Amino acid sequence: MATNPPFEPVSRRTISEQIREQVLKRIESGDLPPGARVPSERDLCTQFGVARTSVREAMQGLASIGLIERRGNRSYVAELVPGFRVDNEDDERKRNVRELFETRRVLELPIFELACRRADDDDLARMLAIAAKFDEPLSLDEFRQCDREFHTTIASACDNPLLMELYGKVLDALFQSEAFDSLLYASANKSEVEAIVEHASSDHATIIDAIMARNPAAVLAASAAHLDDVEARMLDKLV
Repeated sequence: MATNPPFEPVSRRTISEQIREQVLKRIESGDLPPGARVPSERDLCTQFGVARTSVREAMQGLASIGLIERRGNRSYVAELVPGFRVDNEDDERKRNVRELFETRRVLELPIFELACRRADDDDLARMLAIAAKFDEPLSLDEFRQCDREFHTTIASACDNPLLMELYGKVLDALFQSEAFDSLLYASANKSEVEAIVEHASSDHATIIDAIMARNPAAVLAASAAHLDDVEARMLDKLV
């Protein structure tokens, strides 16, 4: 069976639009027909000669308009004509964001309140250590890694393994969400995402200050304000 020629390498790293254009041309030409499996991110990184973040942003852009869909851990060319899916795609992504934040509020706020009441000195030291990471400039990938570590570190101080297990599943759903990824890594949202990162880092400092002061009411208020702000920015500012 004949194989398609490899994609052409690109000359720069921050070139998700060029990657997206090349993949789109393969779809339009029929080289990647509906239902065809798209090469893995690793393979695309090798063929294009770029870092994974550029490939990921390009693929998420194609997914956001319905040309690419995920099945398990792999990407495929969509079987349906994208024109019939685009209008609902944004609604679906935003609904997913709302549901995740709603679930976070149900679990995260009381867990953080418990953590404030129960944290010992070692817990507080770990919280301060992870909070300090937000003082440095971070890429989006670095921020998301630190963000998960931040919330997990605080939650672990609640001293309730069952709550931690439930909360861990919520974080898994959030950080593995294609809806989140397609919004956060879209090139059109770059400046707004940078604002989210900046404000979230500031919010984290406020939450830690409240925990260090052993003020559960302030922790609840700061945590709720943080979730409200991030959710509003993602729903109202990102496209």
